[in-house]
Amino acid sequence: MRVMLRATMDTEKANELIRKGKLPQLMQETMDRLKPEAAYFTNHEGSRACYMVFDLQDSSQIPVIAEPFFMSLGAKFEIAPVMNAEDLHKGLSQLG
Repeated sequence: MRVMLRATMDTEKANELIRKGKLPQLMQETMDRLKPEAAYFTNHEGSRACYMVFDLQDSSQIPVIAEPFFMSLGAKFEIAPVMNAEDLHKGLSQLG
């Protein structure tokens, strides 16, 4: 299932990882694991944030994905199912 992850990072914890040079490594490891079709890095409500769209094969993957964000970044973390335009068209065509 296509999902979108949003991780909003605690500023102090993210600053610490940046100073130690570890934030790029954490993001790369996450991207290597998820192989997202899209990844964006921005801000959300005044904090650093990342968005990644990827295929979640099984809900048992969620702890492996989420825990590094919680443990290393004190992040607020969300995963939500999403559709692209093709998925939306397919779904709407089934409404009859």
